[in-house]
Amino acid sequence: MRKLLCTNLLTIAALCVAPESLHAEVRLPNIFSDHMVLQRDHANRVWGKADSGELVTVRVGNSEKQATAGDDGLWEVRLDPMPAGGPHELVVVGSNTITFNDVLVGEVWLCSGQSNMRWRINNSDEGDLTRVTATDPQIRLISFPTVGSQSPVWSHDKHSWSPCSPETVGEFSAVGYHFGKTLREALGVPIGLINNAWGGSAADAWIDRSLLEESEDYAPTMQRWVAIEEEFETLESNANRSEDQEKRFVELRRQMIGNHRPGNIYNGILASHLGYGVRGAIWYQGESNAWRAEQYRDLFPMMVQHMRDRWGIGDFPFYWVQLADFRSEKPEPSESDWAELREAQTMALDRLPNSGQAVIVDAGEGYDIHPRAKRVVGARLARLALANDYDIDLAYRSPRFASIEIAEGKAVLSFHHVDGGWRPFDVRKPLGFAIAGED
Repeated sequence: MRKLLCTNLLTIAALCVAPESLHAEVRLPNIFSDHMVLQRDHANRVWGKADSGELVTVRVGNSEKQATAGDDGLWEVRLDPMPAGGPHELVVVGSNTITFNDVLVGEVWLCSGQSNMRWRINNSDEGDLTRVTATDPQIRLISFPTVGSQSPVWSHDKHSWSPCSPETVGEFSAVGYHFGKTLREALGVPIGLINNAWGGSAADAWIDRSLLEESEDYAPTMQRWVAIEEEFETLESNANRSEDQEKRFVELRRQMIGNHRPGNIYNGILASHLGYGVRGAIWYQGESNAWRAEQYRDLFPMMVQHMRDRWGIGDFPFYWVQLADFRSEKPEPSESDWAELREAQTMALDRLPNSGQAVIVDAGEGYDIHPRAKRVVGARLARLALANDYDIDLAYRSPRFASIEIAEGKAVLSFHHVDGGWRPFDVRKPLGFAIAGED
């Protein structure tokens, strides 16, 4: 068994979860707030805490549901499915009454991953123009804080939904916003966007730690983390740390609450809104796993299926962004962890139902890991959703390698999903292909 972490970490965790023990009044996690969007045509789950045995009534529109808090004080109801529209009031009544105002019903999407999903409108191409054209109160935004924890955080109380405006959109995910705005214009219904991305995060941190511990395939990864945790505990117990030991202790403490430790994001962020009604998820991550890209072939599908299983609404749509162009071009073929990671991402298409990949290798920047052209990324993800989930007839799949034929001194490459043909961009002929030997 792992020992408890240091007092400072316990204090941090306590600040995150202390309100959980207050059962005197009905309380809901922060995913429920004024201006929220409920998923249309879905039996939305509403949950919270109250005194043990307390009867809780939830009303919205013409629907009323009741539940009794269990011995642990937890309760939940499932609302009757509703069509797109609003605004509505969602009223929760127990020993106290909570009223959520300006509630819309429409399409809700998760925006997850690491820094390229977290990347803000303010730091993207034409961010100023995007802001001044962003007045649309039918688009609603909520961003979650970056909190790492080995215990589930139930609510992030200072974070709530906001209508989209020039004042609120600048700090939101650029990819997420451009994706949602495209859906809004195409569908004409309210759109809710949940931004829970964390820059630099590893896929391992998004998965319940127990799942990784149960798999022999991840034994080396978990053993490495156990060694880190044991070293931290040893240094923590040493009251007379040397200067070098103190530096190491500070670094390890950062890792304990950071975005690579297995389970940290699952508990620290996802646990607070697992099960909220959504249509699907968009995902932009992989940079932090590139150094072990071959493992990502299994880790990424595991993470997606794990998220779907814990959400409890079936295999909802999951669309990801393949890593963009990055780093200098080399004159001779060489190993590339980013190319291996891209391959792992593409391979996931064959393992995950109801999924899709947006290729953006043409939209990257060789010298910047954070390409600024986020509008094109959001648009390519939106194509996947509009075609697959909303039955709109348009090209949506990125080109995918099909075969190679060597004949008459030429290598002829064939690709699937080349709608309308393609052409070299800014050059006269295709560049960037290499031939590998049998080894």
